[in-house]
Amino acid sequence: MTHPQIPEDRYGARAKKRPRPGLRWLLFAVVFVVLLGATYVGYQNLGTAPIEGKQVAFEIIDDQSVRIVVEVQRDDPQRPAECVVRSRAKSGLEVGRKEVLIQPADGVTRQETVVRTSSQPATGEVYGCTYNVPEYLSNHLRPTG
Repeated sequence: MTHPQIPEDRYGARAKKRPRPGLRWLLFAVVFVVLLGATYVGYQNLGTAPIEGKQVAFEIIDDQSVRIVVEVQRDDPQRPAECVVRSRAKSGLEVGRKEVLIQPADGVTRQETVVRTSSQPATGEVYGCTYNVPEYLSNHLRPTG
């Protein structure tokens, strides 16, 4: 069986397409780099956090304060850290917040702090922890302004 001949003067000659190996490798390299970049970004955003803080206990002291025990686990225990703790009312509104300096120490660190609140506290929790310690926490100076 033969293919019918198409008049070249009417439709033009069919170009014989040959795959270009250089173009195929370039496309493969671009796709590989994009996948590698997506993997890196995913690991940074979804991988293990370098520092993690959690509330292990809280005690409502009175209508204006709550005691919170913070447990911090770090990938580099010799670096100081900062954790933000907060208290919320029964409605869920934040009624108190405090930054706590976590000194360098081996292993998991536990630290207790008291948060003063603007109204009746219902809970105490750790909002988050970071290695980016503000200068006023590390120097024990109060912010001005």
